[in-house]
Amino acid sequence: MNYLAIVVATVLAFVFSAAWYIALSQQRARLGPAAASQRRPRWMVPVELLRTLVVALVVAALASRLGITSLTSSVLLALGLWIGFPVILLSGSVIYENVPWRLAAIHAGDWLGKVLIISILVGLWR
Repeated sequence: MNYLAIVVATVLAFVFSAAWYIALSQQRARLGPAAASQRRPRWMVPVELLRTLVVALVVAALASRLGITSLTSSVLLALGLWIGFPVILLSGSVIYENVPWRLAAIHAGDWLGKVLIISILVGLWR
């Protein structure tokens, strides 16, 4: 595993996620709780970076074990992980917890972007 690729993927995925939620902040505020539009505490930034690092490490380990070295296989890994985990978990929140599907779609889009960035970087940067 290329640890520099993992760190770069973590930072890029974090930046993507921040931009994603900033761009969709008005839609999210209309769909989610009032807290969605409030300013986040400073401690959340390092926690989110750590969470993204864990995802990057797991994806990198999978990519390494599976021998993923091409763009196509990196994208397929990302799509498989995205469908198998965030999409399934978010659909459960829509079905069983009455989370608005549009809010779940915002979160799913964030996860798709993050997992694509991470998979492509760790898959191609050897």
